[in-house]
Amino acid sequence: MICFPNAKINIGLNIVKKRNDGYHDIESVMYPLTDIAFDALEIIESKETEIILSGIDVPGNTQDNLCLKAYHLISKDYTLPNIQIHLHKAVPIGAGLGGGSSDAAFFIQLLNKKFSLNISWGEMHHYAKQLGSDCSFFVSNQPAFVKGKGDEFDFIKLNLSGYSIVL
Repeated sequence: MICFPNAKINIGLNIVKKRNDGYHDIESVMYPLTDIAFDALEIIESKETEIILSGIDVPGNTQDNLCLKAYHLISKDYTLPNIQIHLHKAVPIGAGLGGGSSDAAFFIQLLNKKFSLNISWGEMHHYAKQLGSDCSFFVSNQPAFVKGKGDEFDFIKLNLSGYSIVL
């Protein structure tokens, strides 16, 4: 099964304060870029659980990838088979576009769908919040005013389809 995790932009970013956990409390409007920038994510059952990366080079230890972390987190509560994860990175890393967070949130939804786990929307947000600051936004993947570390939000009506977005 395959999906295409998209990027997002922040429209305005107010850094409220630095938190004790290393994150910052922010206020921003996050807007999903569903037609502009996205990765490709595929999962298939396999003999062992592993991740294969292609596309843009992802620095660091592969075992620290948020998709693998999500797999291990969810496998504490649900019985999951071993899977092979193929992640093709096209969203630039470290650019504030939420590429890794999007991958993790879409991965949670992909696991839920592929293995009929029946994880509720609220549970998906709960898992996503544990993985990273923007992950929860991508579970809903719709325009929102965000606060906290980017995991508290109010959905808003915003349509930028009539505008050009240049990254």
